[in-house]
Amino acid sequence: MLPEMHYPLSPPFSPVLWGQNGGVTETTPAAGDQPRLSRGARFGSVGAIWLLALVFAVVIAVVSEKEQYAAWLSLALAACVLGALVAQLATQQKDGFVDRLAASVGGAFVVLGVTGAILALVAVAQ
Repeated sequence: MLPEMHYPLSPPFSPVLWGQNGGVTETTPAAGDQPRLSRGARFGSVGAIWLLALVFAVVIAVVSEKEQYAAWLSLALAACVLGALVAQLATQQKDGFVDRLAASVGGAFVVLGVTGAILALVAVAQ
């Protein structure tokens, strides 16, 4: 019979995960410990998406054919939604996240909606 060999426990079989002492600690800072965003950073993260929507609107109006306005405008809105998510997550602030995200996407929707209405009137007039 072979002698028994004792190996250290590997991570899947160990009762405590590596690098952990088995206890639970609170790592979330208190509400007052996290610095708040400045007013300029809040408006900048929202305004950047509105500016992105305006840039998309101008590019679509100049480059796109009139039959494809709606398709390009919806794609631009999707890009603005993704950009808004990235911009608001980049602030690393949970307070006001939904408000800032709603303002970013809502503003982009208004900019692209007004652009769509103007482009529809121009397309009908031609």
